[in-house]
Parts: sequence; structure tokens; C-alpha cells
Amino acid sequence: MEVQSSNNNGGGDHSSFSSLRVYLNSLSATPSRLSRRAVSVSTSADEMSRVRAVPGEEMRRTLRWYDLIGLGIGGMVGAGVFVTTGRASRLFAGPSIVVSYAIAGICALLSAFCYTEFAVHLPVAGGAFSYIRVTFGEFPAFFTGANLIMEYVMSNAAVSRSFTAYLGTAFGISTAKWRFVVSGLPKGFNEIDPVAAVVVVAITVIICCGTRESSKVNMIMTAFHIAFILFVVVMGFVKGDSKNLSVPSNPEHPSGFFPFGAAGVFNGAAMVYLSYIGYDAVSTMAEEVKYPEKDIPVGVSGSVAIVTVLYCLMAVSMSMLLPYDLIDAEAPFSAAFRGSNGWEWVTKVVGIGASFGILTSLLVAMLGQARYMCVIGRSRVVPFCFSKIHPKTCTPVNASTFLGIFTAALALFTDLNVLLNLVSIGTLFVFYMVANALIFRRYVPLQPTKPWTTLSFLALFSTTSLVFTLIWKLMPEGKPKAFMLGASAVVAIAMVLIFQCVVPQASKPELWGVPFMPWTPCVSIFLNIFLLGSLDAPSYGRFGGFSGLIVLVYLLYGVHASSDAEANGSFGLEDRQVLKELTEVV
Repeated sequence: MEVQSSNNNGGGDHSSFSSLRVYLNSLSATPSRLSRRAVSVSTSADEMSRVRAVPGEEMRRTLRWYDLIGLGIGGMVGAGVFVTTGRASRLFAGPSIVVSYAIAGICALLSAFCYTEFAVHLPVAGGAFSYIRVTFGEFPAFFTGANLIMEYVMSNAAVSRSFTAYLGTAFGISTAKWRFVVSGLPKGFNEIDPVAAVVVVAITVIICCGTRESSKVNMIMTAFHIAFILFVVVMGFVKGDSKNLSVPSNPEHPSGFFPFGAAGVFNGAAMVYLSYIGYDAVSTMAEEVKYPEKDIPVGVSGSVAIVTVLYCLMAVSMSMLLPYDLIDAEAPFSAAFRGSNGWEWVTKVVGIGASFGILTSLLVAMLGQARYMCVIGRSRVVPFCFSKIHPKTCTPVNASTFLGIFTAALALFTDLNVLLNLVSIGTLFVFYMVANALIFRRYVPLQPTKPWTTLSFLALFSTTSLVFTLIWKLMPEGKPKAFMLGASAVVAIAMVLIFQCVVPQASKPELWGVPFMPWTPCVSIFLNIFLLGSLDAPSYGRFGGFSGLIVLVYLLYGVHASSDAEANGSFGLEDRQVLKELTEVV
């Protein structure tokens, strides 16, 4: 029996939170509400009209394709490339790191295609949350969206602390002088970084002023950053030696362009792929794009393509500067010039350039995280106040301010190593979910009667991809490993071929669609699972911990708030019809 109250809640008279007694009674109705709301799907029409108009004010459509390219480049070319390049080259790929970047760029482009199709046909600010909500339902959308927001907050806090380190490099000041230690706090949380907190607060103010204004600031900083990258590339070719592309400094180490073979190239690709994370934030700008069907494909795919070229050039430049076994895994570019007569000034330029890159990636990521929170607020599974759009700036000020303060607090107290152990897995998981959602949406009718064929295919293909990944990571080298890898690949390809021949597409996009269906999203699914297999145990520990917290929040708040919204008539006719059908099935 549903619990109702006479308290106003978004225009209706049903609230599960009007008093403690009512809330406790509502908790007893959790199973029935969960069975009805957890897989309740929204429709594209609702997301575009009714849900978007819920807060009253709407975001202003001011962005064009060149803004999206600038935001995409700014979001991707951050601090990651200055760390992952050296580590991947030194430990895994050697000079063939350029091939690793090309492979990772192709992976990113495949995921970007999946995002683009959704963004063109559903140009709202919710990004992956909205895409999964119209495909798999409310709880899967909340699970992925909330995990991604936490991923954004953690990574932004980590990146802002690294800004202090690079700024110190630029001015020749030790990082320790920018920070101070509080002895009463536990280790990992006792090194206070006021510069990082100030940077986060300043960017929060910028993104609250307006999206167009934020884009202009990003364009200026990105232009400086690209100029710096080109400078590093030129300096690498001028000072570098092509002999370093094949000859290590120590003759006992493996030599050649591929010193660690194919395995090294792919392991390197798994590591440097994290340098491409950031393009997904562009899809959250879709609600503010003037011509989504034209601008989004160019903006998202164009930014990934440009960044891939820049990364490959940087990789070649770094490999020419030093033999791979002398590259500094932590600071490859600045360390390459440190100690060289007459070239010390380049180290400071690297610090300045990296600082610009960090600021642009922070700006784009914080724009994206606020829009995720805004749209989740529209769905009522988090407090509705986060969905409010400021009437003058047309930006989600409440969401931006809340997440900005949260990020600044983490950046102020939390050590970089603690934060880095909490980053990455959520983003790859969301990419994986979006690729699955695209296949489901293409091959299952809008009102599915028999979705089990497609769901079974997705489950079996993911399982086969996981088996391939485990064999790659755990089995020792040899013929048995090669045979099992080949067998897994053949099974996966056969699955896709059979699915393509047996199951017809239920719908085809009218404006822009991912080419070579279902192969493109299937390759994206496989690669994301493969890259997930490269992450360490602390990452999975974080994922499990936050996943449990997200489920708890949904059970204690989200499902009851969205049930209230349903009772108050905040959901449209289509949603209620779907809910009725799902209830009958249950």
C-alpha cells in the first residue's frame, strides 16, 4: 500500500518526507515502489520537453561545433598525458607508445560515436544518465550517473592538487612551500593545499556565470595550451635523435621500436586511454548546442581526432628526446630537459603549459559534472533543488555550487595518491553501459515485448570479452594462451555475426547514426572491458564501496522521491503507461 501525505511536493500533495512517521511507513513500501520505479523508462519526447521544462528556466542554446571542439580538447588534454605517457613508455611500450596512443584514440572514437548518436537524438544535459534512463530505466541510470559524478569530483580534486605541483615547476618553487601540514589530521589528509581549493572555487564562479562565457575562457586557455604542445613537439624534434626510437641506453634491455612486442603496445594503450577521458563531458553540453544534428558529431568526433594526432606527436617527440629506458615515468617532458646545458628554461615552459592544460580540463569537467547533477535532479532521485536553472545566467547554479564546494574541500585536505586510487573505473563503466544501451535501443522496439534476445546477446558478448581479458591478464605466455585468446575472439565474432543476421534493427536513426551496426558498439564494449581489466584492486574496492553507497541512497531516498513525483503527476502519460505494463509483468 503506497503511503500518501497532504504535504506539498512539487505541485502535488504526496510526500514521503513530510514527517518521520510518514517516512518510516514509506520505507515499508520500498519493495513495491522499487519493483515499479527501478526499471521505469522515460521517453525521448519527455526528456526533450516535459522533463527539460520541469525547473521552469531552460539552458540557452549558444554553442556551435567549434565551441564543442574547444571544450573537447580542453577536457581531454589535461595533466594525464604528462604522466601516463612516460609511465606507459618506460614500463610497457617503449618507442611504440605512439602506436598505443593511436589504438587508444580509435577506442575513444568508437565510444564517442555511441555518445554522439544519443546526443544528436536526445540533446539534453544529462549525458549518459539520460541515455541509460530512456533505455534501461531509472535505477541503472542513477547508478551510472551517480558513480560518474563521484568519479568527476574525485578526479577534479586530484587534478587541482597536481596544478599546485606544476605551478611550482613553472616558478621553480618546491611544492612543499605551497602546502602546509596539520599534525592532528590522519596521514593522507593532513597536507593542506589552499591553492588547489582556490582554483576549484574560481572555476566554479566562472561556470556559474554562463556557458558561453565559460566556453570563451576555455577557448583562450586551450589556444595557449595547444601552442605549448606544439612547442614541446618542435623542441623534441629539434633536440631529439631518431636513434632513440630503436636503441635503448642499456644494451641489455630489449631493443627495437617494439621492445615488448604486441602485449606491450596494448598494455600501453590501456594505460594512456585514461588521457582521452573528458570527451564525454561534451555530450552534457548538448542541451546548449544551437544545431545538435550538425554540431555534435563534428564537435565530439573532431575533438577526439585532433587530440589523437596531438598525443601521437607528443609521444614521438618524447621518444626522440631520450631512450625509453631513461624516460622519467613521473614527469617525462620536464625531466627530459632538466640538467641539459642551456635547456633548463624548457622545464619551466612545460610547467606553465601543463598548468594551462589542468585549468582547461578542470573547467570542462566541472561543467559536465554540474549538468549531470542537474538532470538527475529533474528525475527527482536526488533533491529537486539541484535541477534549478538561474534565470539570468541560464546555468545550473545550485548543482555547480554544491559540487564545486565538495570538490574544493576534497582538494584542500586529501592527498593526491589517495584520490588517484579512487579514479577511472566509473568512467569506463559508463562508456560500457552507453555502448550496451545503444545496441538495445537500435534492436529493441520502444515498447519491448521480447527484449530477451538482445539482452542475452549483450550478456554473452560481455562474458566472452571478460574471459578474453582474464586470459590476457592472468595466463602465462605460450601456445595455450594464444590458442585460448584466438578461440575467445572467434566466439565473440561469431556471436556478433549471428546476432546481426538473426535480429533485425527495430529502429534506425533519422539524423545521425553510428556506422557498421552492431560492430562499432560491440568493439567499444570489448575494449572497455579489456581496459577495465587493466585497473588495480583499489579501483575495484572504490567501485564496490561507492556502488553500495549509491544503492543505499536510492533505497532510502531516490525511489521514494520519484514515487512521490509519479503520484503528483510529474511524469507524463507515456511513463505511466510503461509503469503500468512493467507492474503487470512483475
